[in-house]
Amino acid sequence: QVQLVESGGGLAQVGGSLRLSCAASGPIFSGFVMAWFRQVPGKEREWVGGIRWSDEKTYYADSVKGRFTISSDSAKNTFDLQMDSLKPEDTAVYYCAANNQGIVATTRYRYTDWGQGTQVTVSS
Repeated sequence: QVQLVESGGGLAQVGGSLRLSCAASGPIFSGFVMAWFRQVPGKEREWVGGIRWSDEKTYYADSVKGRFTISSDSAKNTFDLQMDSLKPEDTAVYYCAANNQGIVATTRYRYTDWGQGTQVTVSS
């Protein structure tokens, strides 16, 4: 089981930026994939984007494409989510998630390990 610890988040103005980081520890294999999800009360957990460890290929939801960037640091086993041009609708609790299946799935049910979640609030 992979342990994930998130950091970052907080409050930002509309149009501003925030950066989240997720540190992974434990068994990381060649099929390792990390994703970011977000959730607001009363709604399903929404996939934001993901990255494949083997080739660092990234994938994004349409709602954040061009504004959010996922990156990884293999030396530190960390994965960052850079969020720019923030909108009020980006307000949510953000979670990092991982699996060793080699697939950047868009459903939460394909991920076996989760971070604790961090609040992001965008105010207008």
